[in-house]
Amino acid sequence: MDGVIAAIGLILLMPVILGIGLAISINSGLPVLFRQKRLGKNGQPFWLLKFRTMTVTAPQTGPGLTRSGDSRITGIGRWLRRNKLDELPQLLNVLKGEMSLVGPRPDLEDFWLLANDEDRRVLELTPGVTGAASLVYCDEERLLAQVPTDQLTSFYSQQVLPLKARLDGQYAARATFRSDCEILLQTIFVSLLQGRRVQREVTASDIKKQVSTE
Repeated sequence: MDGVIAAIGLILLMPVILGIGLAISINSGLPVLFRQKRLGKNGQPFWLLKFRTMTVTAPQTGPGLTRSGDSRITGIGRWLRRNKLDELPQLLNVLKGEMSLVGPRPDLEDFWLLANDEDRRVLELTPGVTGAASLVYCDEERLLAQVPTDQLTSFYSQQVLPLKARLDGQYAARATFRSDCEILLQTIFVSLLQGRRVQREVTASDIKKQVSTE
């Protein structure tokens, strides 16, 4: 079903995808797509696809994490990220079977190397375009903007990633087709709200409270 929905989505959204690609090429040149190796199901690496929202040299000029105010983000990239439209190419990852529509967001191997065995159990799941933790962390870039640059990687690995793993693991244990549909609808709703600049402050305490109620 993931593959069928992804194929239909690619067909219906093709004008939007082509328009975004053209806008990126005009705004900041080529390439239009950004590829990054992430860990998928059972820890197997794959190439995650996104629309490029940062400068071409961004991977060499900063950390693997992005936060609000990052100077590497292009003008159109800021708009794409706010509306979550930079994730549209991942429908190709879904079509290839590397991702599901709903599941844990795939992360960099560098971060998972710092995780404990319990948190790494979430790697047994197929990663998703969106998921339970993605909704809780819809304002992740604003949260990370509060962290000093030299502490960014350690904060993410020790504080954020474990909470994400716990949220996604708890969701997977009770996931149904209906709950997956709800996750997708909530993701669209949150994206629309963010696109209209209606955003909620996210802090570490908010996230920990959310996890404790699961």
